[in-house]
Order: sequence, then C-alpha cells, then structure tokens
Amino acid sequence: MKHQVRFVAGILSILALATIVVGCGNTSKSSSNSSTTTRTVTDMSGTKVKLPTQVSRVADLWHANNQVVMLLGGQKKLVATTQMIKTEPWINAIFPGISKVKAPFSGEDMQIEALLKTKPDVVISSDPGQIKQARNAKLPTVNAMYQDFAGLRRSVNLTANVLGGNAPKVAKNYQKDLTSNLNYVKTQLKGVTNKPKVLHIVNSTNLNVVDGQNTIVDEWIKAAGGQNALSQKGNMISVTTEKLAKSNPDVIIVGSTTTANALKALKKDPVLSKLTAVKTGHVYGNPQGTFPWDRYSAEEALQVLWAAQKLHPAQFKQLHMTQKTQAFYQKYYNYQLSRHQANLILSGSTATK
Repeated sequence: MKHQVRFVAGILSILALATIVVGCGNTSKSSSNSSTTTRTVTDMSGTKVKLPTQVSRVADLWHANNQVVMLLGGQKKLVATTQMIKTEPWINAIFPGISKVKAPFSGEDMQIEALLKTKPDVVISSDPGQIKQARNAKLPTVNAMYQDFAGLRRSVNLTANVLGGNAPKVAKNYQKDLTSNLNYVKTQLKGVTNKPKVLHIVNSTNLNVVDGQNTIVDEWIKAAGGQNALSQKGNMISVTTEKLAKSNPDVIIVGSTTTANALKALKKDPVLSKLTAVKTGHVYGNPQGTFPWDRYSAEEALQVLWAAQKLHPAQFKQLHMTQKTQAFYQKYYNYQLSRHQANLILSGSTATK
C-alpha cells in the first residue's frame, strides 16, 4: 500500500512539473509573438506610430482621406467618419454602408468618448487638435495631411500601408496612373508657350477666398499649362475684390459648384462681372465626385487632365474626359458610371442621377 501511495505521489509530481514546464513554454511563446502583433508606420508629420499587424477597424476623421480609403478598397473597415462624408452623394452611391458608420462629432468638435466606443485599431486625421486628443486617449493615430502632389502620393501610400491587405497594390496602380496622366499632359503641351492666367476661387459663396502660390491648386494649374493669376502665397486665402480684378485672369475656376452657378455668382458681382474671363464665358465649375477634384483628392489624377483641356483645348481634342472618368470609377471604385453620371461629375454637380 505504501508503495502504491509513493507511486501515485511520484506520478502527480511529474505531472505537476510537466504542467509548469508547458505553462512556461506558452508564456514564452506569447512573449516571442508580441513583437509580431504590431508594426510601425511613419506618418506625414514624421511621427512613428505603432499599429496592430492586422488593421480591421479604421476611424477616419479627415473628410478627404475617407475617399482615399474607398479608392484603396478599405471602406468596409471604416468604423468612424465625419458627418460631411456621411452626406456626400457619391460616397453614398458607391458605398451605401457609410450611413451606418458613426460620426463621433458634436458640430465640428470631436467627441473622444464617442470615438473610443467605436474601438478603432487606428485613427486617421489631419487636424492637430484631433490628433492630440486621440493620442492622449492612447489610440494609435496617423496624420495624413499634405499640401502638394508629392504629399498626395505619400499620403496615398501611407493610407495603403495602414490598411494593409490589397491596398498597397492598388496604391501602386494609382501612382502609375497619376504619373501617366501628368506625363501625357506634359507631352501634349510640348512647345506650347502660352500659359493662361488662372484664378481659382474656393467656392461660389465667398468669391474673395482663393488659392495662391505654393499650393496643390497652384501645382495642377502649372501642370495643366497655366499660371496662377495671383502672386500671393497660400491655401484658401482672403483677397480683396480689387486685387482679384487686377489679376485679370484668362480663366476662372470655381470649386464646389457647377459652371452655370459659378458664372451666375460672378455676374452678380459689380466688379468681377467686368472681367474678360466672365464676359467671354471662360468660367468653369470644378468637377467633384467622391470628393472635389481640386484639393486633397485622389481624383487629382483626373483634375490635371480636365484642367489641361480647359486651358488648351486645341492640344487635347482627342481627350475624352467622360470616358476617362468612367474608367477611373470602374477601376478604383468598381462602380459603373453612365455617360450622364460622368458628365454630372465633370460639370461640378453633386447630383448622382
């Protein structure tokens, strides 16, 4: 009997030791894997941000970047967005699910408690205040803001890196298309010395808010074979009506409106209505699709083509912007635009039908 007790005790001791060894082994395995559950990306401000290896929940608090997420095929990962994006017609047409995505805001103010409830793996923003709030709440937060074409390219690649999966491959194709379009315009304008002066007005509600030098708007004006009518530097700056009149632009482009409404607004102004561009009808509403093409939009790849054709119609007779727009939406959003829908986008209308 004593021998049996000793035997059982011995077996129990061995089992206990084995359990300890196995337990230690599992702990060790978990520790060794901890380094592979996260990865680091460098955002547009140069800040290194640690993210989960697999990102499946994205809070995108920058209006414009939501469109980039869609272009890269990551819209189903969105758990938070902005109220503006929830009401964007083309965003809703392409991704009806946006209506169910939370917008953690009270007016323009971000609500950190509401954001935390969405349990994001990553927060994307362009606003320093939002970024600080989110980082203080221990949320991995990426700054995606940019101001020029080089920045656009980097921001698209950054967003693709954040999303993971197939997104980097899509981003690579997009970069090729953007380069191809820029090169096409450059080739068509070879030998052309005439550079029309272009005034870009932000929107038709305040004609004195414009885009000056050293901006992404200034870049696409130059890439399209034009020159900025203004010598002032800055994005969305206020300029007096007298200065606008003195700039005497050959072409006026107005954002976030149709060509008809842009011309109507300018004709109402007693000073600007006398500009040659208004009298000759060289006024255009800037195209707007999933986001306005003229700023912070991946659809800048189409903007440069559209602008070049408006400034130099003789050099771009063979360019069919309707078809180009249809092809872009099919390729990147998997959405088949009708000719009518593509023309609505090109006219600056927000209508989808």
